[in-house]
Amino acid sequence: MLGTHMANWLWDDDPRLDGVTLFISRNRLARRVSPFPAARRDWALDSGGFTELKDHGGWRTTPEEYAAEVRRYSKQLGRLLWAAPQDWMCEPWVISGGTIGGQHFAGTGLSVAEHQRRTVENFLELQRIAPDLPWIPVLQGWDLADYERCARMYADAGIDLAAAPVVGLGSVCRRQATEEIARIVDYFASRGLRLHGFGVKTDGLADYGDQLVSADSMAWSVGGRRNPRLSECTHRAKNCANCATYALRWHQRIVNAPPRWRQADLFAA
Repeated sequence: MLGTHMANWLWDDDPRLDGVTLFISRNRLARRVSPFPAARRDWALDSGGFTELKDHGGWRTTPEEYAAEVRRYSKQLGRLLWAAPQDWMCEPWVISGGTIGGQHFAGTGLSVAEHQRRTVENFLELQRIAPDLPWIPVLQGWDLADYERCARMYADAGIDLAAAPVVGLGSVCRRQATEEIARIVDYFASRGLRLHGFGVKTDGLADYGDQLVSADSMAWSVGGRRNPRLSECTHRAKNCANCATYALRWHQRIVNAPPRWRQADLFAA
């Protein structure tokens, strides 16, 4: 999936975007008051939970309000593949607060186990409120033992994760320990879970992308902001942080790249 903050790409008539599945944050849709045009391509919805917990230390939107929002997006836009629940990320800085990488975190003051309990509880509540909408369960944690505990919470609630079309894997996008994440992915993929990796780094995709059914990333926008504007681009912006040409070129490069283990074989040849 191509993660993007450009919500208009959902309905833009640019034919280059056709066939590309987009990943959009609720934060980019919730501001719009007027009806949405019909989407021209498939997409999935991120709940915007990281920003919510980072800035406010908790969810300000009730499950009922969130479900109503998602129903509006699904009805007006259409082509919604799935929507993430109001999950609770488990990074230490999300829990403890402070300033990390120049970003201030309010901190929740809760435990990893409590974040997991609230994540599972929210998924169950959203299913109860709006069973017609395509909610996906999300595994949250920090180390493998945490994720195993979260999986048991779902099992205890009667949710068979192996039967779910997609299971989100949270709290991985801002982590540097790619090998640790690879072990977590391998553990659950080997048990038949069809995983979506939220914000997986490029290195992660090379290492374990073949064990995910999907992943999203905004790395293209960061690169577009830091690198010189593409010579063929005619937009007024000084960089390509919002540029479909840059995003699609990045996306194709990632999609076409062989896994790292295959790269080694190619270089050896």
